[in-house]
Amino acid sequence: MNAFHLAQVNIGRVRAPVTEPLMKGFVDRLDEINALADRTPGFVWRLQTSEGNATYFRPYPEDDRILLNMSVWESLDQLHAYVYSTEHAEMLKQRRDWFEKFDGVIMALWWVPAGHLPSIDEAKQRLASLERQGPTPFAFTFRTTFPPILEVAAGAADQKTF
Repeated sequence: MNAFHLAQVNIGRVRAPVTEPLMKGFVDRLDEINALADRTPGFVWRLQTSEGNATYFRPYPEDDRILLNMSVWESLDQLHAYVYSTEHAEMLKQRRDWFEKFDGVIMALWWVPAGHLPSIDEAKQRLASLERQGPTPFAFTFRTTFPPILEVAAGAADQKTF
C-alpha cells in the first residue's frame, strides 16, 4: 500500500441553479459519472452527501453558484486516466454548457497520507495557495507535479502560511 494518496479538488460556477432546466444535462449525468469514478482503478474516496453527489455543498458562502468536487486517488496516473480517458472527458468538453468561464484557479492536486480524507477547508487552502504562488509541493496541477513530501502532505490545517 502506498504511504500517500493524491487528493484533488475542482470548482466551477454554475450558469444557473442545479434545479433549472439549463443544468439538466449536467445533473442527469452526475450519477453515471460518479459511479464511473467509484469503480475506476485507483479511486479511494469522493466528497458526497447522502444523495451521492456534492452539489449540495457551497464552499464559498459569498457565491452560492460555486460547486466543489473533491476526491482521493491512489496515484496521479490513475486520476489522470479517469479525468481524460473515460466518459468523464465528454463532460469536460461540454462544461461551458453548464459552467461559466472562471477567473482564477479551478483545480488543485496535493498528496495526503493514505487514509486521510481532506476537508473542504483544506481544499480551499490548496486552491488559494495555487492561486497565490502557482504550483508548489503544497498544491499543484497535472501540468506541474511534485512527489509526495511528508511535511507538506501531513495536513493543511496546521499550516497557516504557504
